Amino acid sequence: MIRVEDLHRHFGGFHAVDGASLTIETGSITGLIGPNGAGKSTLFNVIAGVLPPTSGRVFMDGEDITGLPPHALFHKGLLRTFQMAHEFASMTVRENLMMVPGMQSGETIWKTWFQRGRIAREEAELRKKADEVLDFLTIRHLANEHAGNLSGGQKKLLELGRTMMVDAKIVFLDEVGAGVNRTLLMTIADAIIRLNKERGYTFCVIEHDMDFIGKLCDPVIVMAEGKVLAQGSASDIMRNEQVIEAYLGTGLKNKDMVGA
Repeated sequence: MIRVEDLHRHFGGFHAVDGASLTIETGSITGLIGPNGAGKSTLFNVIAGVLPPTSGRVFMDGEDITGLPPHALFHKGLLRTFQMAHEFASMTVRENLMMVPGMQSGETIWKTWFQRGRIAREEAELRKKADEVLDFLTIRHLANEHAGNLSGGQKKLLELGRTMMVDAKIVFLDEVGAGVNRTLLMTIADAIIRLNKERGYTFCVIEHDMDFIGKLCDPVIVMAEGKVLAQGSASDIMRNEQVIEAYLGTGLKNKDMVGA
């Protein structure tokens, strides 16, 4: 699905991504881990078109997508969420979902004058789809709640729901567990697994919670200092001395890394 070749992103003299190369296989849930400052979010931002690369290439399904803007990648089915949820706080949860699909007739002034019936039909279809998404995520009871009133975990579920309103092929999730309680985190994990197995979504997940990574991800890619350090199953990664040293600066046992 995604191939990254010798990717670099520099900020002045700081090399946030420094020659990273990796692949994300179609149908996988790939984990991306590493210590703070490893370049994970910057890599996400470059792949998703938020930042241009300094050099290197990004391919999606064999097509060179290097430097394409986020809206162009959105229409190709590549979506990215952020560590801090970007909800529209004054809109309801259902409205946040309904506004995701692009090219809606109601966005054109003359159509609001002359094609009201078409707009009404589109909105009814979007409302139905939004309610199906809410049911899938078990948050139908929040449909009319203002999104700004949601908890951190509920906002993460809403962000996941927004990816379901379009035909996503691959979704990049940036620290989906940040600020989320364990119960909601498992709800999010179950939703990701279902989307992967039932709807064929491919995911790449940045996360520091190794229990969460172990439940979801295979393979796991480790970054350190802007480079790919290792790749393998979660259990293999947690036994890798290079990985442990990158996290802690010492060859401690993997149980200490998990609790770090």
